Amino acid sequence: MKKDTFKLVLYVAGTTPKSLEAFANLKKICEEYLKGQYSIQIVDLLKNPKLAKGDQIIAIPTLVRKLPQPIKKIIGDLSNKEKVLVGLNIIDKKVAI
Repeated sequence: MKKDTFKLVLYVAGTTPKSLEAFANLKKICEEYLKGQYSIQIVDLLKNPKLAKGDQIIAIPTLVRKLPQPIKKIIGDLSNKEKVLVGLNIIDKKVAI
């Protein structure tokens, strides 16, 4: 059985320390739990502010899981690995407790 491919979009505002930390944390989690099953798109809202409207981005950094459905959002630097794994439905809440 083929596992789902995760399509992730990380919204940032420039290359701030918080944006860079969010990307590094996301990359580490994906390599550990989703190796070969994910794609990450970085959207810099300083360069493309109009793109925030489509996913209703109100804070940055924000991670949006486009696939698999349903769409999920996580706001922050993604340093809480457990919160990210549960938020993306990579692990079950019951397992995380």
